[in-house]
Amino acid sequence: MGRCYNHHHSTRRHDMYALVDCNNFYASCERLFQPHLNGRPIVVLSNNDGCVIARSDEAKEIGVVMGTPAYMFQEFFKKNNVAVFSSNYTLYGDLSDRVMTTLAGFVPRLEIYSIDEAFLDMGDLAYTDLLQLGLDIKKMIAKNIGIPVCVGIAPTKALAKMANRYAKKKCKSVGVFYAANQELIKDMLEFTEVENTWGIGRQHALLLNRNNIYTAKEFTEMPADWVRKKMSVVGLRLWNELRGVPCIEWEFEPKAKKNICTSRSLGKITNDLSVIKEAISNHASVCALKLRNQHTVCRKVQVLIATNPHKLNHKQYSHSIVIECETPTNATGEIISYALKCLDIIYKPGDYLYMKCGVLVLDLIPQHHIQVNLFDVRNRQRDEKILLAMDKINKLMGKDTVRMAVQRFDRRFRLRADHVSKKYTTNFKEILKIKI
Repeated sequence: MGRCYNHHHSTRRHDMYALVDCNNFYASCERLFQPHLNGRPIVVLSNNDGCVIARSDEAKEIGVVMGTPAYMFQEFFKKNNVAVFSSNYTLYGDLSDRVMTTLAGFVPRLEIYSIDEAFLDMGDLAYTDLLQLGLDIKKMIAKNIGIPVCVGIAPTKALAKMANRYAKKKCKSVGVFYAANQELIKDMLEFTEVENTWGIGRQHALLLNRNNIYTAKEFTEMPADWVRKKMSVVGLRLWNELRGVPCIEWEFEPKAKKNICTSRSLGKITNDLSVIKEAISNHASVCALKLRNQHTVCRKVQVLIATNPHKLNHKQYSHSIVIECETPTNATGEIISYALKCLDIIYKPGDYLYMKCGVLVLDLIPQHHIQVNLFDVRNRQRDEKILLAMDKINKLMGKDTVRMAVQRFDRRFRLRADHVSKKYTTNFKEILKIKI
C-alpha cells in the first residue's frame, strides 16, 4: 500500500479529520446508469448547454478544458467519441444525498462542504484504525451507491483537503491517504504547490511565488507576522492549519443565506413579455421556497433583465430594480407580486431581445423576527397554513405539483437541455429497466 500509511495511537485523538470527495462526480453519476460509457470521455454542460462544467478523466486526457464552450467543440467531441450530457441536477442531488447519508453512518459528525464533498470529524474515534476506516468508507460508497470516492485523513481541515488531493495524485490505486505522522505530512506539503493549496487564491499564489515560495511546505516556514501582514488573518489561519493547528470552524448546520438569487438564461432570446413574466414568476417561487426552507423572510425583492451582450448587432439593454416589502415575507404569492411589479417598471418593449432574467430576495431576517406593518391586512396565519400544505404536497408529489397560476405549466422559458439523461432515482416513469 506504499505511502498510504497506517499508524496506531494508544491515546485519544482530539483532532483528526477526513475529507471525502466524489471523483468526477457529475460524470460518475451519468456513468453509473450507463456502464457502456466506462472508459469513454464524458463531459457535462452548464445550464442551457453552454460550457463544460465537469469532465471524466478520459476527457481531461484528450485536452478538454473546464469552461470550454460546447458549440465551438462539437466536431472535436464527435471526432473523439465524447459522450455529452446536459446538467441533470435532480439526479446529481439525489445521489449526493445518498452519499452523504452513507458517510453520516461512519462518524459522529460531518459537514457537507459541497454537492460532492464532506468533512468528517474523527476526533472521537480514539482507538479506530483510521486508514482501514477510510478504505471501508470508499468500499461502502462504491458498493451501496456506485460512486468512486477518494479519502484524505489529517489533523486539520486544510491538511485533510490536501491529503485528499495527495490520495488522487500519489495513491490513485488505493484512493485513500492518511497523514498519520509528521514525516507523511511533510512529504505531502513538499509535494503540493501553493497554487494547488486549498485557501490560496491566484493573487496570493503569485505573491508567494514572487517571494520564492513555491510549495505548501515553504509557505509554512514563513514568519507568522509576514503571513499576517501580506495575507491577512485568513492567510494566517490557513498557515496555522497547515502547521497542524485547527483554526477553521466547523459548520455542522449550513448557515442561513443572507441573500438568495435565482437567475437563469432563457431557453432562447425573446421580447415576449408573457414569457419573461412566466420566468420571473418561477424564479420568485424558487426564492420563496428557499426562504421557507431556512426559516427566513426577505425585506426587499430585486429583479434584473438583460439582453445578450455578445450579440453586438442587437440593441443592448440591462436593468435591475429593488422594491421594499411592506411586511417582510416568504410567501410565494407576495414575492411573485413584488417581482412582477419590478418587471413592469424596468421592462422595455420593442426590438430588445432578452436573454437573461433573475430574482433576488435581499435583507433576510429570521421569520420569527417579523415586525408586521401597521396597515397590513393580510391574514398571515392562514397564508402560512396554505404554504405549509403546498410545500408538503410538492415534497410528496414532486416539485411544482401545486403552483401559482401565473407560473403556468408549459415552461416556455425553460433552458435548452438537448443531452439530458433520465431521472433514474426520482421519477418512476424514468426508472432503470433491465432485460433478463
